[in-house]
This record gives sequence, structure tokens and C-alpha cells, in this order.
Amino acid sequence: MKVNENLRNAIFEVIDNQINDNNPAETAITLKRLRDEGYSEFEPKQLIGQAVSVELFYVMKRNVSFNEARYIKNLKNLPKEPV
Repeated sequence: MKVNENLRNAIFEVIDNQINDNNPAETAITLKRLRDEGYSEFEPKQLIGQAVSVELFYVMKRNVSFNEARYIKNLKNLPKEPV
């Protein structure tokens, strides 16, 4: 499957903003945890991006608000696939 670089860059920008703003703090914590577990510099952002994508899907498809609790739960469960 071909990666849409614009979409990936936009999701990575969301992740960077969350880390820079420390909101939610779990994003930076998850990035550090995954790096400490041996993942490369790029891989943790890919994994966190999956959790971001799940939330974007729920917001757009179901017309609901961002669910921070579900997002944080998915971050804590990485590298397992978000639900």
C-alpha cells in the first residue's frame, strides 16, 4: 500500500504539537516508552499515528467529539493495534 506522505506528515504534525504542548502528556510518555523499548526514531510516531488515526476516524465517521480517554488507552496499549 502506498503511503500518503501528506497525510502522514499531517498526523506527525499533530503528534509533534501534542508533545510540544504536553497535551495529552501520554503522547510524550508513549514516545519515550517505545524508544526505550528499542523502537527506532520513526517507528514510535508511526504507532502513535495509528492511535491518532483511530480518533480521527471516530470523529469524522461518527460525528462525535474527540475521546481523550480512548486515545490515552490506545497510547498505553501500543504497540498493540488501537481499537
